Amino acid sequence: MRKPILKALTLGLLLAAGLAHGADTKTLKVGTTAAFAPPLEVAVEEAAKQGLKVELVEFTDWNSPNLTLAAGDIDVNYFQHGPFLENARKEGGFPLQPFAPGVINNVGLYSKKYQAIADLPKGARVAIANDPINGGRGLQLLQKAGLLKLKAGVGYRATLEDIVENPKHIEIIELEAVQLVRALDDVDLAQGYPHYIRLAGTLDPNGALLFDGIENKEYVIQFVTRADYKDDGRLSKFVDIYQHSPQVRAALDKAHGKLYQPGWE
Repeated sequence: MRKPILKALTLGLLLAAGLAHGADTKTLKVGTTAAFAPPLEVAVEEAAKQGLKVELVEFTDWNSPNLTLAAGDIDVNYFQHGPFLENARKEGGFPLQPFAPGVINNVGLYSKKYQAIADLPKGARVAIANDPINGGRGLQLLQKAGLLKLKAGVGYRATLEDIVENPKHIEIIELEAVQLVRALDDVDLAQGYPHYIRLAGTLDPNGALLFDGIENKEYVIQFVTRADYKDDGRLSKFVDIYQHSPQVRAALDKAHGKLYQPGWE
């Protein structure tokens, strides 16, 4: 009487193993941008060693990753922090949600013309990001530098209309965030992202005249999925590899130097 039971148990275990294997062999599609790609590429390699197939899809702008995710053409994206996602959901109606935290990066004020904030002349041309969230972060950084004063309490939602003092009468130019590094030849000062500056290779990413702090947890980059996404274990496994693999940590150190911290610690 025991043999049929054993056969049934064996068949059940084989089916379970087959389903698990099937889940791992299905390709997980992860969207990102160039600044975050190198460590993710290492995570993809480490995932492959564990039988998890991951395809990295790289975008050149900050709109396509959410459009593509919302359309269901990728499973997850990794390029945005919470405030950016909040604005994307509000402005674009994207049904997206954070899944797990990644890293948090410094943002700085860079110049090719001046060695200190105090050296900036009156009427200096200053470039910041043109999207509502990263622009607000840039304005907060200019306030930290003493170049302007914002209305109390506006935080990362600050806009140009929230400037209440501008003693040096700086001219603020709004540009797409990924283009700011290219503007450094044409402006006196620019908000800069060290990972994009490192990719451009034209300036020392550690050479900002001022950095913001990385204690603001709202700026942790998030793995983002659709609101109806049901993880079958593949994404959780990939995130665990990204967060805890020594090889990925080495790639993060190489990509970001000391200008980042793990947002999950």
